Amino acid sequence: MHNCLNASTISRALSVFLACLIAAPMTAQTPAAPTQINIVILEGEGAINVVRQRAARETMVQVEDQNHKPVAAVAVTFFLPNEGASGVLSNGSRSITVLTDSEGKAALHVVRVNNVHGNMQIRVEASFHGLTKSAVINQTTLLNAGASTGGLISGKLLAILLIGAAGAIAGGLVAANSGGSSSSSSSVAVTTVTPGTPAVGPPK
Repeated sequence: MHNCLNASTISRALSVFLACLIAAPMTAQTPAAPTQINIVILEGEGAINVVRQRAARETMVQVEDQNHKPVAAVAVTFFLPNEGASGVLSNGSRSITVLTDSEGKAALHVVRVNNVHGNMQIRVEASFHGLTKSAVINQTTLLNAGASTGGLISGKLLAILLIGAAGAIAGGLVAANSGGSSSSSSSVAVTTVTPGTPAVGPPK
């Protein structure tokens, strides 16, 4: 009877010990809840959307915690402007909410942009267990692809013309100074007008 009690006690102790060993790794692998979230813009900042192409560039953000580790299942809401350069999202409105994936990423797909040329600011808001964060993504909408480079080419051409004109003027001044007084006198014709007394008489 004494041996049976000892065996039972030892068996229970072993069971408790094994349960603790199994539970310990599971507890260690559970990540701590974030105390802060941040929005990192991965794609879309500075993008140029062309009206004739309709579909805009993909916009993607990543939500990270205070240790720069991705946070999954974060509600991320994208807002397009209500006025000016804007567009329509896949749900037919100007705002949509998506959840971040296992890598903390959330993407926005603009079905089409409107016909307004100018800067388009996309507002982003992230929310997770009472934590919030916001950011702004700046993009540009153009009426056609050539509009993005037309002004730049004209500016460069104007600069080239101005530089060429300045070079020509500088070259003329150098040539004039290097020629000396003798060359200038020989190459420039001087017309002398001598005043006299006009004669008036009857017509012949």
